[in-house]
Amino acid sequence: MTARTPGDSADAPLPHAMTGRASPAKAAVGDKPVFAYIASLPQPQRGIAEAVDALAARTLPNLQRSIKWGMSYYGVGDGWCFCCGGFDDHVKVMFINGVALDPVPPVTPIGMGKATRGVELHTIDELDERLVGEWMRQVASVPGVGGKRR
Repeated sequence: MTARTPGDSADAPLPHAMTGRASPAKAAVGDKPVFAYIASLPQPQRGIAEAVDALAARTLPNLQRSIKWGMSYYGVGDGWCFCCGGFDDHVKVMFINGVALDPVPPVTPIGMGKATRGVELHTIDELDERLVGEWMRQVASVPGVGGKRR
């Protein structure tokens, strides 16, 4: 048996997901802080968030990323479309103005506005890429939310 010494990776704190609150991730604009936030999540939340991020990149041209309120935010044009955050046992994908989507996503989050709707994903298998991708396209086309104001 090998003795452990201070500084071994076994002594490093393990990442933990958020419980009912946003993570302590600092507000920052760009891909790099979002990738760092996702990398800080434990599994399975990290894998789910990576899949959501990859789906957003494939679905939305000119995707913009940011960290706001302890979660990753995604947008195009002049606004933010949706956010993704890792919690204790799931990942939330919340669509700003989600009540305008067809079909309307099932989850109404607490403290994110009356029009926000989304999904809670406990496993990667729960990510319906066709449906979530369609919601991404729809919300990105809503003026004042994800698209340019007309």
